[in-house]
Amino acid sequence: MKQTKPIQINERIYLIDGHDLGVEERTGIYVIQEEELTIVETSASPSIKYVIEGLKSLGFSLEEVKYIIVTHIHLDHAGGAGLLIKECPNAKLVVHPKGARHLANPERLIAGAKAVYGEKFSQLFEPIIPIDEERLLIKGEGDTLKIGSNCVLEFLDTPGHAKHHFSIYDPITNGMFTGDTVGVRYEQLIPDGVHLFLPSTSPNQFDPIEMQRAIDRMQEMKLDFIYFGHYGMTNLPNEAFLQVSSWLEIFLNEAKSIYAEQQGYEKLAECLVSLVREHLRKYSIPDNHEVYKLIQLDMEVSAMGLIDYLSK
Repeated sequence: MKQTKPIQINERIYLIDGHDLGVEERTGIYVIQEEELTIVETSASPSIKYVIEGLKSLGFSLEEVKYIIVTHIHLDHAGGAGLLIKECPNAKLVVHPKGARHLANPERLIAGAKAVYGEKFSQLFEPIIPIDEERLLIKGEGDTLKIGSNCVLEFLDTPGHAKHHFSIYDPITNGMFTGDTVGVRYEQLIPDGVHLFLPSTSPNQFDPIEMQRAIDRMQEMKLDFIYFGHYGMTNLPNEAFLQVSSWLEIFLNEAKSIYAEQQGYEKLAECLVSLVREHLRKYSIPDNHEVYKLIQLDMEVSAMGLIDYLSK
């Protein structure tokens, strides 16, 4: 098992790489070191070994974990929740009101993911373990969770990527754990001095109006940090909001013309990758840069969601 050490982001928040899909710097799991030790996101079940190893290397025991929060129930964020909570006997799983029943009974989640990932499903996501309802803690718009004497997390309902999505405001850092609502940050481009943020428009609950509304709402909060599900932290929140909003418009316009021509999501994905490539060439990013493996994958899933949205 390849293991990268957890990254200390600030005085009390650490980032563990979940190696989701077998890819480094793809999906992050956050550890908040407060009186009540709290984890944000779990990634999929194959990532849980990295989470456990990461906690141990930070000197935490699994018994110390009090809360495991998932921003939404897509399997790359919450698929490993059942496996992890089995290992953390004193933890509660915190979830959006619209996601709770699917964690208690994940049949529909599994069916949905199989429709997208086909025969790769088992390798990427199994096992998916149901969570006992008494271990679920439901939090919705405006709810709070006290995890330390000076730290009360606040939950915001932030649909757009999914209806079962909340974001978590951390008052200590004036930062937000945004899951996928504010898109994807590409850590692979940071060594090149490039900050790229793209929207995540995956099926089947993508709603551009709700997504933009959530982005606007967060922008008004004048945050200092965003903690992304994919991947890592930025201290440039306004840049992230600006990029995701403008790419969202580009994605939609491109999708509308492809859909009007009655072409499928494969063609749309191809067009979106070309547009991103054209953009990155301005920053001297070569066409064979490692980031394109992820961009290709993300554009395929985003294209599916865009076509799905237009077909409704």
